Amino acid sequence: MIQVVLAPEPPDFNAKVRQKGLSAIDEMVGRPPRLRRPGRRRTGRTWALEQDIPAKEFPPYWRDALDDLRNSYDHRCAFLALYLEHATGNPSVDHLLPKSKRWDQVYEWNNYRLCAATINAKKNSLTGIIDPVDCRPEWFALEFVGFQVIVGCKAPTAKLAEINATLELLNAPECRKQREEYVTCYEKREINLPFLERRAPFIATELRRQNRLLAGDS
Repeated sequence: MIQVVLAPEPPDFNAKVRQKGLSAIDEMVGRPPRLRRPGRRRTGRTWALEQDIPAKEFPPYWRDALDDLRNSYDHRCAFLALYLEHATGNPSVDHLLPKSKRWDQVYEWNNYRLCAATINAKKNSLTGIIDPVDCRPEWFALEFVGFQVIVGCKAPTAKLAEINATLELLNAPECRKQREEYVTCYEKREINLPFLERRAPFIATELRRQNRLLAGDS
């Protein structure tokens, strides 16, 4: 994992996601919706308070932000720092603060992280992990035998519990395999360093830090 810099909120996000979501919440707690929309009002169960709404009941307007997230974050999973392929990468919108715990952040751009679907499914409503935005250099490292992410040499003691919880997300077999493939392709010179830096910047950073770059690269 490497640090991710928060991208600015897209100009149309408020209209496309936030206001639609908040209007839906209005209806779910029995208030008149703030937006008019085609069709009938939502019917069925309502909840006394916003925090009572189950996570599965929030309409998934965040999906409308997925293209913006991909473009804003160079098509890379925030947690894995690996490129999400257009056809097979299965990108998803991760709510850093889970929908089940923070209704007020369900439709907020700064709470979204571009995430591989496999990681998102494992994370679910998990908290107590490192936010890629808060990550700092050498909190995490990569070992080049099993291609596992491990605790880095500059990991602060106060963050070790969160770092170890995050490692459980990062070291699924398919994630280790993807790292191995990138390293193998680089070592065979099937891909060059600039390509690796775009597609897998954490791997490139670790190759450089551990003096494993090929001759002629720097």
